[in-house]
Amino acid sequence: MIQLLKNILGIGPKVNLKDLAKNGAQIIDVRTKGEFQGGHIRGSVNIPLQNLKNNLSKISKDKPVITCCASGMRSASAKTILKSNGFAEVYNGGGWMGLQKKIS
Repeated sequence: MIQLLKNILGIGPKVNLKDLAKNGAQIIDVRTKGEFQGGHIRGSVNIPLQNLKNNLSKISKDKPVITCCASGMRSASAKTILKSNGFAEVYNGGGWMGLQKKIS
């Protein structure tokens, strides 16, 4: 049960998100357009969670993906959607502000 919860929330072995970002990982911000316009990580792509399934073609399956949102809940859902659609390397980066600090 605990492992299932960890999988759903994207909690697992520690991954160096800074190295992933430095090496070309795609950062997908799944907040609303308005939230994104209020501040975001430079180079991130805004695809609101409710639009993600219809915009999978905008994300490369050949590069790692880091999802982020405001707190980590929507990005966990985004990770699940991406994994279920054939994206092999997807990481929940959590809230965008915390992620920005980790990768800077």
